[in-house]
Amino acid sequence: MNEIIHTLPQVLIDGLVLGAVYAIVALGYTMVYGILELINFAHGEIFMAGAFIGTAVLITFTGIGFLSSIPAILLLAIVLIIASVLTGFLGMGIERVAYRPLRKAPKLITLITAIGISFLLQDIVRFIAELKEGNYIITGPSLFAGQHQIHSSSILSSFGNAQIKSASIIILVVAVVMMISLDYFINKTKWGTAMRAVAQDRETASLMSVNVNKVISLTFFLGSALGGATGVLFALQYNTIDPYIGFILGLKAFTAAVLGGIGNIRGAMVGGFLIGIIEMFAAANLSTITHGIFPSEYKDVFAFGILILVLIFKPEGLFGKPVAEKV
Repeated sequence: MNEIIHTLPQVLIDGLVLGAVYAIVALGYTMVYGILELINFAHGEIFMAGAFIGTAVLITFTGIGFLSSIPAILLLAIVLIIASVLTGFLGMGIERVAYRPLRKAPKLITLITAIGISFLLQDIVRFIAELKEGNYIITGPSLFAGQHQIHSSSILSSFGNAQIKSASIIILVVAVVMMISLDYFINKTKWGTAMRAVAQDRETASLMSVNVNKVISLTFFLGSALGGATGVLFALQYNTIDPYIGFILGLKAFTAAVLGGIGNIRGAMVGGFLIGIIEMFAAANLSTITHGIFPSEYKDVFAFGILILVLIFKPEGLFGKPVAEKV
């Protein structure tokens, strides 16, 4: 027990950073589901595409000497904007080409299409990466490589000290700004009101002069732009990416969305942070708790175990509301 308490500050820091990534990706799932009742399983690959776009831009800027002539925070802002816009349009294109023609089709067909788009994006990115770099595993230049020591023992002697990377601080700040901005946009703006109206009743919203197709396209743009920006932050934190990083991370973000209540914006945020903290706690302490029976590699079992439990005992999620189906 003492060992678990000793590592708790580091677990919380790492869990919040990872949870911020899960939370923003989960927002893309929950926004699309709230309007179309569609699980966009290609969203994890949009996150991955954002990571590759951001890394490619950083490598290009490095080649022309931008890293030495522009402040790192300004360079990051430029990369985030480029990746967000490109992945936003990518998400809009996927909706227009793959999902809109199937809007009235059975949901199983749309689900299979989403999985197909996911594999297609993986292979396209892998082909381009191997064509350009000769390898699909890409390592980008390091930004914000510094580390900061947090002396937790000065607060409570049972806690150990913790370290946080400068990149982790940037990720948390940017993630919180994006989440607050999205929450404000959804709840306080005209387009946000239109999105909530379409989510509540698409047919009635169209009768009230709401352009449903534009609202759905905007939803895909926003969700994909946030996912692409998060991919850049992920690459900034871990520095090494491949075309398959979006698959498992996307599933965990989907788990976070279900945990918070699929379709609920704030629920997706909370669910992402919870999944991140639980996963890092398992990674740090699972071997200790089970006396070596289950090593830390079994941390993924926690995320998907939570998904199963939520679906069994509270399928509407922590912040969701049960909906009575009219017959």
